[in-house]
Amino acid sequence: MSKRSDTRRWLDKHRSDPYVKAAQKDNYRSRAVYKLAEVDERDRLLAGKRCIVDLGAAPGGWSQYCRRARPTARIVALDRLPMDPIEGVEFLQGDFAEQAGLDALAKALGDDRVDLVLSDMAPNLTGIMVADQAGVMQLAELALALCDQVLVGGGDLLIKVFQGEGFDELLRDMRGRFGKVAVRKPKASRDASREMYLLGKGWRT
Repeated sequence: MSKRSDTRRWLDKHRSDPYVKAAQKDNYRSRAVYKLAEVDERDRLLAGKRCIVDLGAAPGGWSQYCRRARPTARIVALDRLPMDPIEGVEFLQGDFAEQAGLDALAKALGDDRVDLVLSDMAPNLTGIMVADQAGVMQLAELALALCDQVLVGGGDLLIKVFQGEGFDELLRDMRGRFGKVAVRKPKASRDASREMYLLGKGWRT
């Protein structure tokens, strides 16, 4: 089968995706917003949040959702890719996996303490399972490490992970740092995707 046929089949499936249609109807930038929305509805993730960091934010769906759900919260978004502006969202273009990106985030936050860290980050997938697994877990571990620097006591973390090497270790680590940890597989995650999310609630300082 030709590459063109594969692309056409993917586009047809993408256009018929109910979450893609919903995102277009609700004026969201990506279908991924409904993953966050499902976790928020189930776990009251955004309730009472005053300062939110959105890692790997582009194209901006999760930041859009946070802005609508918590219009008075401070939202700081970070991505190495450019992102079109969202009213009420502070965007920093930088690589979270590099010190320069961390420094830019720390400078932007100043003395503000964060009560929610979100990470829908994933590396550019290669199709090589071992490499992709390692890349996703590294980003998840970096997001957890950021909590040591910015997360207020009682704060929350939601991070994308893949089931596989390193997952159990990260889960144990989070259970030692949060009062409650849960695994979430939102309905909006594609059936073929290995992604799931680890939710930590009640950061222990």
